[in-house]
Amino acid sequence: MGRIFLIIIHHQYEDDMTIFWIFVGLVVLAVFWAVAQYNRLIALRNQVENGWKQIDIQLKRRHDLIPNLVNTVKGYMEFEQDTLEKVIKARNAAVSATGVADSAEKENVLTGALSRLFALSENYPNLKANENVRQLQEELSSTENKVGFARQFYNDLATRFNIIQQQFPGNIIAGLFRFTQAELFEIKEAAERSVPTVDLSLKK
Repeated sequence: MGRIFLIIIHHQYEDDMTIFWIFVGLVVLAVFWAVAQYNRLIALRNQVENGWKQIDIQLKRRHDLIPNLVNTVKGYMEFEQDTLEKVIKARNAAVSATGVADSAEKENVLTGALSRLFALSENYPNLKANENVRQLQEELSSTENKVGFARQFYNDLATRFNIIQQQFPGNIIAGLFRFTQAELFEIKEAAERSVPTVDLSLKK
């Protein structure tokens, strides 16, 4: 009887140890999974921040070009002072924007003001022959294109980051560590969805 009892105890001990090591293995796997999810979210958050910095660089370039453009054209567009003032006002508001959503809203207003300026410029033929205006036109057009590409890149990253936070099981880690959704850089007004047409070239 004693031997049978010892055998039973031994098997019970082995079963308990097996369960224990299975439990330890599951805990280790859970820890590795949580670390992997956390690191993935951190990496994406850093990429989103870098994507926004690329937009910000191009927006600052745009903001720097606009005063030069206004100063160049105002001598020709003496009857359009209100339009020029609206461009500068919109530019200054965009410069002071804080955050992605606020910046997107104010950049939309600035795009609209620039579009009106360029539409009115068609009434001033002498502008089309001005070398400085043509150079500013090319630089601004190039900057607008870069803003568009940077915006698309940023929005793609931000969307991926947001989806991971919303889907199971990533939402568990996102909730535990208080990750927040990234704002998208959106163009909300249909009339402002296109890049302003900057065409002051000399037409025959």
